[in-house]
Amino acid sequence: MDPQIFITLGGWLGWLGIILLPLFILPLITLIIPAVIGSYSEQLVQLIQKITHGALMVCMVATLALLALQLLVVIAGYAFGLSWTWLSEAVMYAFACMFMIGAAVALRDNAHVRVDILRPRFGPHGRDWIELAGLYLFLFPICIRILTTGDQGLTRAWMIFEGSRESDGLPLMFLFKTLVPVFAVLMLSQGLAEALKAALRLTGLRPDIEHTQSGGDTYGA
Repeated sequence: MDPQIFITLGGWLGWLGIILLPLFILPLITLIIPAVIGSYSEQLVQLIQKITHGALMVCMVATLALLALQLLVVIAGYAFGLSWTWLSEAVMYAFACMFMIGAAVALRDNAHVRVDILRPRFGPHGRDWIELAGLYLFLFPICIRILTTGDQGLTRAWMIFEGSRESDGLPLMFLFKTLVPVFAVLMLSQGLAEALKAALRLTGLRPDIEHTQSGGDTYGA
C-alpha cells in the first residue's frame, strides 16, 4: 500500500482539526450572549454525549474481552502450563482500550478523582468557574499537545502496519498506538461538552443538577 495515502489522510485530519478549533471558544461566547446561542450549545452538548455514549459501548466490550482473556491466561498458565505472547498482548490491548476510551466517559460522569482544596469551598457558580478554568488551562492544552507531538510516529506505524516485536505476537501495534490520539480527541470533545454545560449553568439555561449528584468526586489536600 502506498505510504503517501496515510500522509495525505493525516494532512486532511490536521486541517479538519484546525477548522474545528473555533468550537472551543463556544463556551465563552455562550457566557456573553446566552440568549442567542444557548440552544445551539445545548444541542452540541447532546451530540457529544451521544458520541461519548458510543465510547462507553466500546469500553464495555473491551472490559468483557479483558475479563475473558485474562481468565484464559490464568487457566492456560496454571492448569496446563501454557503461555502465548499473542494472548498476553491481547490482554494488554483490551485493558488499554478500556482505559483510553473510558476516560472520556469518566469525565462525562464526573468519576475522575479530584485532588482540589479550593473547589469544595465555593458554591455552584464558583465551581463552574473553576471547571472552566481547569478545562482551558489544563485539559485542552494537554490533549492538543498529545495530538501535535505523536503524529510522525503514528504515521510511520500505519505506513508499515506495525506489529508486535515478538514473532508470535499480534500484528496490531499500529492500532494500539492509535488509541493515544483517539483518547485525546474523545477527551477534547467531552471537555468541550463539560465547558458548555458549565457555561449554560452559569447563565441559568441549564438545571444545576450536576453539583447535587457529584458523589464521584474525591477531594483532598
